Amino acid sequence: MEILYKPIFIRQFNKLEVNLQEEVFEKIELFKNAKNHKLLKVHKLKGKFEDCYSFSVNYSFRIVFSYDSKTRVQFLSIGDHDVYK
Repeated sequence: MEILYKPIFIRQFNKLEVNLQEEVFEKIELFKNAKNHKLLKVHKLKGKFEDCYSFSVNYSFRIVFSYDSKTRVQFLSIGDHDVYK
C-alpha cells in the first residue's frame, strides 16, 4: 500500500515525543497490510470528516486518513481526539 503524507501530518508527527514516533512507525507498518485493519480499529468517520477514516496508534492518539484508491492513502493528521475539530 502506498502512503502519502500531507504536510500538516508531518508537522504534527515531528512534534511528538520520540518514543511515540517509534510507536507510530510500528502502527504504520501494520496498517500497510489490510489484514491488520481490525487490530488497528480502522473505522469510517462521520460529520465533516465523512470522507475520512481513522485508526488508533494507542489509547490516546489516532491517525486520520483518506483513500485515494484501493492501493493508495493519504495520512491527513495525527493526534488525540482534537484532530477531529
